[in-house]
Amino acid sequence: MANDTNKFQAIISHCKEYGFIFPSSEIYDGLQAVYDYGQMGAELKKNIKDYWWKSMTQLHDNIVGIDAAIFMHPTTWKASGHVDNFNDPMIDNKDSKKRYRVDHLIEAHAELMEKDGRDDEAKGMLNEMDRLLAKDDFEGLKKLILDRGVKCPISGTSNWTDIRQFNLMFATEFGAVSEEGDDNKVYLRPETAQGIFVNFLNVQKTGRMKIPFGIAQIGKAFRNEIVARQFIFRMREFEQMEMQFFVRPGTQKEWYEYWKEQRLQWHLSLGLPAENYRFHDHIKLAHYADAACDIEFNFPIGFKELEGIHSRTDFDLSRHQEFSKKKQQYFDTEINQNYIPYVIETSIGLDRMFLAVVSNSYEEQDLSTPEKPDSRVVMKLPAKLAPIKMAVLPLVKKDGLPDIAREIIKDCRSSFRCFFEEKDAIGKRYRRMDAIGTPFCVTVDYQTKEDNTVTIRHRDSMEQERVPVSKLKEMVLAAIE
Repeated sequence: MANDTNKFQAIISHCKEYGFIFPSSEIYDGLQAVYDYGQMGAELKKNIKDYWWKSMTQLHDNIVGIDAAIFMHPTTWKASGHVDNFNDPMIDNKDSKKRYRVDHLIEAHAELMEKDGRDDEAKGMLNEMDRLLAKDDFEGLKKLILDRGVKCPISGTSNWTDIRQFNLMFATEFGAVSEEGDDNKVYLRPETAQGIFVNFLNVQKTGRMKIPFGIAQIGKAFRNEIVARQFIFRMREFEQMEMQFFVRPGTQKEWYEYWKEQRLQWHLSLGLPAENYRFHDHIKLAHYADAACDIEFNFPIGFKELEGIHSRTDFDLSRHQEFSKKKQQYFDTEINQNYIPYVIETSIGLDRMFLAVVSNSYEEQDLSTPEKPDSRVVMKLPAKLAPIKMAVLPLVKKDGLPDIAREIIKDCRSSFRCFFEEKDAIGKRYRRMDAIGTPFCVTVDYQTKEDNTVTIRHRDSMEQERVPVSKLKEMVLAAIE
């Protein structure tokens, strides 16, 4: 298992230094597990969203998108099972007073065992953990923790409390008065899927959709994680990109396999290496699923879940039909039958996808020669996702070169995001653009005034070539398509 703590810390520092991600409300010492996306991060995040949205909706005839509200009627969460079942097993260390998610605590201990060369023992412990979690056997889980000598990383002791469940939903009051009992209690949604399910018939009827069809959505979700950690990998406020695909009962297994392959290909289409991906089938299935797997990515903190593919059966629509007393059925003209559709879900964490892209792109390079020490940090972001596609850099701040540079930007900025900079030596400007992942740097020099050509520098190879100004837009658009 890859686990490069130094690289992970370097990525976190780089994200702050170059305007990708800031700790939220940092001037007040921040808020744990809450982050703000800076000027570069907001652009990269939007580009990931746009790429997903286009692939899911524009490139499919039978998938449409919606944007459901964050607040939903509280019965929604009773029907979905979140009120009763959306829990994580927690355990406290009596000496440090720190609280841990049981699976995180055991997984961290397994990593230590692997570092000691005890791979088989670690694998056996993780398999036993999965078996006990599947049965909600809290006594067995605590015995596993004690028998394997799992210690609190703060106190170094094994003085543990009993394990208990903790509900992850944020609750708040709806309206002006908070003394009205539970009647005005609502939740910040812990997932975006339910907004799709309660709108199933609205979309199906108004869009005249025929099964199989999908509904996609990008939106914020909130989970009161007790142990939120690992930068933006696990946050209390995060964003999901989900698609629920409604199918005829009995066909769910083939559609499940179809979407597993489709979603993996989407990741690989960004140029991310196939060896950094793997499927992990769930041993403990959620209460609504008949099949489930994760697409895991090899982050600097090891292989972790990036996207989930779930065969949810008809659980959600059936439950909403039961609790709302309104039929959630579809009449299939091909087989002349009414039924509640089955659902295949694809759900990817946008923030985790952001972290995967950044982690894969971040590279420290030693460019030293015997004559001159040199190095650079380069973000080899996929060109189609890069916040800035092209930087235009006049060689000097005089003799009309900045004016030519601004004319180039004026011609290109409606097609893609450009950046102008005239401060510092050209080498320093190149390095700054490398650090934020800009694929192309264009230098305007004195020769430009003579023959209307410029030097275009390629970020990854650092190769430079002379091209006509008239070809710039075409070159960049070809790279970002």
